[in-house]
Amino acid sequence: MRHMYSGPVIDPHHHLWDLSMGKHPWLLPSDPTVQALPGLEQIAHDYLPADYSRDASKHNVVATVHIEALWAGDPVGETRWLETLDKSNGVAVRYVGGASLGQENALSVIAEQASFDRVTGIRGILSWHPDPKKCFVTDPELGRNAAWRRDVAALQSHGLNLELMMYPYQAEIVREIASDLPGLQIIINHCGSPIDRDAEGMQRWRDGLKLIATCPNIAIKISNPGAYDHDWTLESVRDVALHCIDCFGTERSMFGTDYPVSRIQMSYDQIYDTFKAIAASFDLEEQAALFHDNAKRFYRL
Repeated sequence: MRHMYSGPVIDPHHHLWDLSMGKHPWLLPSDPTVQALPGLEQIAHDYLPADYSRDASKHNVVATVHIEALWAGDPVGETRWLETLDKSNGVAVRYVGGASLGQENALSVIAEQASFDRVTGIRGILSWHPDPKKCFVTDPELGRNAAWRRDVAALQSHGLNLELMMYPYQAEIVREIASDLPGLQIIINHCGSPIDRDAEGMQRWRDGLKLIATCPNIAIKISNPGAYDHDWTLESVRDVALHCIDCFGTERSMFGTDYPVSRIQMSYDQIYDTFKAIAASFDLEEQAALFHDNAKRFYRL
């Protein structure tokens, strides 16, 4: 018998912002034709805990994890701002902070971020693509840069996770990082970004996930499942989600929204309704792991 999950949910990936603060210029690009993420105009407005609670009202969300949102200037400023926000509904009770990994001041920023009890990790971005319009970084070898790797090693010494955005092109580099730092918990964002949706690109993505999943210190978030899949269907999302789970197992996979960025493709209800339909083929203990228990463990909730 198939059971649709109705238990508690922890959303391990979403963002908040107040545009009046002027800290998120990427949401208001001067040239919208040159950006790695099309459709930003749909989300270029304030998004605060009350907005998140409204969108999540049907899904028994008991806690959430805020992921750094490319805050301009001192990234610790974002953490300080998050500390001022209402926590009564469990929104943003843990943070993955920002730090300019590989830059001169990164070690001091990491140390300052680690001083906040709610900070459980720092996000790094390695997402380079042969098409410059799809790049988040300009250096395809950034993950092998000595200064970048020095700062990632510092995360391990502070007991912080490395939250990682990557494309399939970086799979071998990510495997190297995980192997070199076996005590570092790495959490891959957004299904490992199956960005190239043709047969060759999807095979590259499948092979990349299989490679990095061999490292026991890597986990994956099945988040923003409609990204790069503009004509998404339940079956196309199922295909991606089940490959993630096939690679990492139900003990190293988590469902997350990436709201409000993911609203460019899917509503909040569509995201979790789709996840629940996909997860119905798993037993109730596995469903609880995917929706709640793994996030509770990885983000120390």
